[in-house]
Amino acid sequence: MTALQKKEHNPIAHLSDQDIERLGVELDAIRDQVISTRGSSDAAYIRRVIKVQRGLEMGSRAVLLASRWKPAFVVGTVGLSVSKILENMEIGHNVMHGQWDWMRDPKIHSTTWEWDNASPASLWKHSHNELHHTYTNVLGRDNDLGYGIMRVDEDQRWSPFYLGQPVWNFVNACFFEYGIAAYDLEIGKYFKGKKNKEIFQRDLKKVGVKIRQQMTKDYVVHPLLAAPTGSWKQTLLANYLSNLTRNLWTHSVIMCGHFPEGVETFTRKSIDGETRGEWYLRQMLGSANINGSRAMHIATGNLSYQIEHHLFPDLPSNRYQEIAPQIRDIFNRYGLTYTSGSLPRQVGSAWMKVIRLSLPNHLAAKFAPRPRKAAPVPLRFKTAAPKADAA
Repeated sequence: MTALQKKEHNPIAHLSDQDIERLGVELDAIRDQVISTRGSSDAAYIRRVIKVQRGLEMGSRAVLLASRWKPAFVVGTVGLSVSKILENMEIGHNVMHGQWDWMRDPKIHSTTWEWDNASPASLWKHSHNELHHTYTNVLGRDNDLGYGIMRVDEDQRWSPFYLGQPVWNFVNACFFEYGIAAYDLEIGKYFKGKKNKEIFQRDLKKVGVKIRQQMTKDYVVHPLLAAPTGSWKQTLLANYLSNLTRNLWTHSVIMCGHFPEGVETFTRKSIDGETRGEWYLRQMLGSANINGSRAMHIATGNLSYQIEHHLFPDLPSNRYQEIAPQIRDIFNRYGLTYTSGSLPRQVGSAWMKVIRLSLPNHLAAKFAPRPRKAAPVPLRFKTAAPKADAA
């Protein structure tokens, strides 16, 4: 299963095929229960979040018109940062997952939503919904696993190139929206001759148009609107800082969900013939949660419930907290580890893993949180999970 575990350390060695399929049936029942009870309170929730986000953005930009006064600059910048985080995490990410399509509201629908981000929605939905959520943590299939620039498992061949991965991981964090746009373009795939040139050029044009729109809005239009008050420089800086804050926050949340110690990775062959129960199991073991307050969960887009999100990516995000105790109970009853921790702990664990795996294995082993074994025993999967459930 994971790249570095002998049979006696295999986290699912105690489960039979029947156990795994029974686990899948239990998870299906939880999903069906949530779907059958979606209703007005859920719709009211997402509409309320959108209203708060838009009000916060408009209010913050209004305050920034007086940002030559330092307190106004601070309040406006913080408010704009929070509004951008809300728009990307709890709204954009989840709307584009189709979590709110059941409302039949064309303004809050995965086919019409365009977010405040450098990556066009259409490209993001392909790379994230169709690829990442289908091939979660499968080495060589899930490009979110290290974004093609980092070594994330000891079974990956080490080269001196990886010594720099802590540096470019930090750079990627600072410019995360642009890194995601480049990632969604599948640049590496194109240069390897695996992506059609015409399709790549079409996608590149889409990204260029989207980046120009974003740059114009934040670094031209709003500073110009602030020019009559003499606060255009402060407004320009506030937009830069709010984008930087949003990028660092988003990167940290995603790192916490996929990179901490205890999160498993999988070989390409391990998903051959994957059953529905085994697909569920891969999502459970390939994700990690963040403990925290309700406000923190909303700020993460409820991706602090990454395990629940990967099990049910199309369920309304506000319902993950409700079902989390049931999911944890299933982990306990089936003898599985529910990987979760505080935000500082998970961020620290993820970064330590990035640093550790930048080193050759004989050095990385010295910093391993637990003894690492060789000769892995891959988890045997049988039939591919339906894409409708994986998207």
